Amino acid sequence: MKPAKRRRGPGTQWCESMGVLETNLSAARMRPFRRALLTWYDHNRRDLPWRRDRDPYRVWVSEIMLQQTRVAAVLDHYARFLRRFPTVTSLAAAREASVLGIWSGLGYYHRARRMHQAAKVIVRERGGHLPATEEEWRRLPGIGRYTAAAVASIAFGQAAAVVDGNVERVLERLLGTEQSREAAWRQAEALLDRARPGDFNQAMMELGATICTPRVPQCLLCPVNAFCISRGAGHPQAQPPRKRRALNYALAHRDSAVLLVRRSADSSLMAGMWELPALIPSLMNGDEPLLRVRHSITDTDYRVAVYAVPPDRLADHSAEARWVTPRQRQQLPLTGVTRKILRRVAL
Repeated sequence: MKPAKRRRGPGTQWCESMGVLETNLSAARMRPFRRALLTWYDHNRRDLPWRRDRDPYRVWVSEIMLQQTRVAAVLDHYARFLRRFPTVTSLAAAREASVLGIWSGLGYYHRARRMHQAAKVIVRERGGHLPATEEEWRRLPGIGRYTAAAVASIAFGQAAAVVDGNVERVLERLLGTEQSREAAWRQAEALLDRARPGDFNQAMMELGATICTPRVPQCLLCPVNAFCISRGAGHPQAQPPRKRRALNYALAHRDSAVLLVRRSADSSLMAGMWELPALIPSLMNGDEPLLRVRHSITDTDYRVAVYAVPPDRLADHSAEARWVTPRQRQQLPLTGVTRKILRRVAL
């Protein structure tokens, strides 16, 4: 493995035998660092529903939902998901379509599929008892290093460090060094408060999400700025330009029923999800769209135009199309943009 790049600061020394940086955070200063961070977290942490207890199922659901997704976008989905699937047993017993239906609008649908698969394994092989250790979590479908350590530390108090984008950024600024992801894991393990590992992990992530942010770190408000070499120094990395695409959809309805089509099961994106039919230019006839919406996912911004189309003009659609009532739509896994459109047109 290539040695980590390092930008040396005052008192910085690379310790090859330990694989960690001996910096202003020497062993003697780690204890006050942990105390300062945890005291700040105890008084300033956000009141989030998955922090109100340490139920491992709820912690697991939240950690899966929060991957690559903003907290604000997760809150409503988290509440709906737990109302529908309050236990791992109810999740395992559900149809995949029902799981995707509740997940609809949150994106990255492979997360829901893998969580559903893992729930089945937990019920079938473990009698519904969730794993207590990082090692056991890693054996489940779709559970990686971060999720296993997060759930084991938060729900069960296992001394397992976590590294996500927020933690990695905090460590780089704190230690004044750019480093590999593997080096970041070693650093996080060295810093971990083993008496309160779950709270410490959440405090590091909270610090990165609310104070040590990517573009404008609030160094004067940082509870551990006395231990930090960088103090926000350095220029934020330029974000790659976002892609832009145009989408056109047909909205055909009979009373309150809407024509929807299902993506193929082998589709690379949102396989098996239901959406409005894509509209080809020959069916637009120069008409003005009924509705325009904007929709964004990952690195792409979509400008979406929706056209009202008489049902007979879509009669030749594939066998994967069907008329769906509002009640039926509640049970179907809709794509996020389709759900957004149907809310706007109140059908």
